Amino acid sequence: MQSQDTTALAIETLQRLRHSGQIRAISLDLDDTLWPIWPTIAKAEGVLLQWLAQHAPGTAKHLGDTDKVRALRHEIVTLRPDLKADLSGLRRESIRLALTRAGDDPALAEPAFDEFFAARQRVELFDDALPALQFLSQRWPVVALSNGNANVHVVGIGEHFHASLSASGAGMAKPETRFFQAAADAAGVAPEHVLHIGDDAELDARGAMDAGMHAVWLNRGQVAWPCVGPEPHVTVASLWQLCQGLADR
Repeated sequence: MQSQDTTALAIETLQRLRHSGQIRAISLDLDDTLWPIWPTIAKAEGVLLQWLAQHAPGTAKHLGDTDKVRALRHEIVTLRPDLKADLSGLRRESIRLALTRAGDDPALAEPAFDEFFAARQRVELFDDALPALQFLSQRWPVVALSNGNANVHVVGIGEHFHASLSASGAGMAKPETRFFQAAADAAGVAPEHVLHIGDDAELDARGAMDAGMHAVWLNRGQVAWPCVGPEPHVTVASLWQLCQGLADR
């Protein structure tokens, strides 16, 4: 649990940023920032297996369970490094590989992926996510910046975003500086006027700082800073705390 001193420091730093006029836009991670990702993926992989059992039973039997589905997804990363930043492409090709190995029609990869992808969009937001989105979007343009392949409009939160950038669509991923620059461009401001918020210490906090942005590390687990080098400008334990620090006073 954060100490009172740490909490007070985070809120004080956010207040200072708020009143400095430096923050003119927000960029925001999605997976594990607005919702927990692995329960979502596990459910989507279950839906995929159910679909395969009906349409490609040999493949479903060969895969067996979601652990093997995930292992194949990791295998394809090595086989197709060209798809490193394209999570949709990686998932689609892992399904195609499974179908091919089981002797089923590889063309079924497209409808199978569609079933998986639809289920992947059915997320359960953290309790503080929607109030935070409402708070932030009323004050600044908010740009989603995600290495994942969630669609904020399908998820049902698109109204709160000025723009949404995914690694799959952009062909690059965090922590690449150009990706953060693209978020700033989408908001129409320079990187030094963007406050980036995300849960991943390396990809979000370090990536944002390297791109010249202000970084907020959302440390829900309240673990020690795991990276070498300077810590982020602000660390918060929740989006509630973030909004408290950024509130008008």
